[in-house]
Amino acid sequence: MSEMTYRRMGKAGLRLSTFSIGSWVTFGSQVNDDVTRACLIAAYEGGVNFIDSAEAYADGAAEESVGRVVKELRRESLVLSSKVFWGGNGPNDKGLSRKHVTEACHAALRRLQTDYLDLYYCHRPDPETPIEETVRAMDVLIRQGKVLYWGTSEWSYAEIEQAYQIAKAIGATPPSVEQPQYNLFARHRVETEYKPLYAAYGMGTTIWSPLASGVLTGKYNESIPVGSRLAMERMAWLQRGVSVTRIHAVRRVTAIALELGCTAGQLALAWCAANPNVSSVITGASRPEQVRENLAALEVIPKLTPDVLGRISAAVADAQNLPDGSPRA
Repeated sequence: MSEMTYRRMGKAGLRLSTFSIGSWVTFGSQVNDDVTRACLIAAYEGGVNFIDSAEAYADGAAEESVGRVVKELRRESLVLSSKVFWGGNGPNDKGLSRKHVTEACHAALRRLQTDYLDLYYCHRPDPETPIEETVRAMDVLIRQGKVLYWGTSEWSYAEIEQAYQIAKAIGATPPSVEQPQYNLFARHRVETEYKPLYAAYGMGTTIWSPLASGVLTGKYNESIPVGSRLAMERMAWLQRGVSVTRIHAVRRVTAIALELGCTAGQLALAWCAANPNVSSVITGASRPEQVRENLAALEVIPKLTPDVLGRISAAVADAQNLPDGSPRA
């Protein structure tokens, strides 16, 4: 297997592994602590340094599970993240008010058993809280040393631009990174909408759902297997992303992957990583073998010549930007 490579998070000095591991869906709920540990250790041994999580994942249990593992590792070798928005049912348990941003950070620190978060994301925009309030709250946490870098997730260009401008005007720390969905079916935001932000601010991106919730692996081409993510009752909305058009596209991508000597999933991961504006590709896994298979996508990146990239784009041209739900990843 190729040795892990590392990329700067936009213009920031922080370096992230090209492929990282996230805890959405699996850790704290779908798999037990032993499996979580096996997956994280496999990732760590493969050179992964970035572990992504959020307060909403398994209602905090994902971060607790991750925390029990990372305390075994050298903290300085890790980049740990959390995300704030969905924290509970109380009137101040969700959103991006200064109160919730602050309290959610403290709760994440306890769950992850660490003194600071490397990355802290606003999990979604909050129309009920002024962006300036959120910017100020993040700035205070950074000045206190509880957060090193902050960012956004699934914010619009206009919202991110406003956050940068407010931070500049009040002398606060601006966001450094956005965490958007990005895969062969969802390209517009990363490739078009955010394009001015890369040049103007050096914004980094840590992208989620690179396999379109597993659809791009081809495992749903015939049916939805028992025990798979799409078969889970709480993830039923994901089935909207499995259309006939997309299945045909995946079959075309699979044919290209076979020519390159890799799986469709590895090709889809490598394609995401080939974008120079992608700082890290967040992968998911429910067993260590999946982790190692995902990391083998490193070997595919050099094979993505302009000709191959063009063929891949043509293969999925009719399957992009179709309705696929509104997940909380």
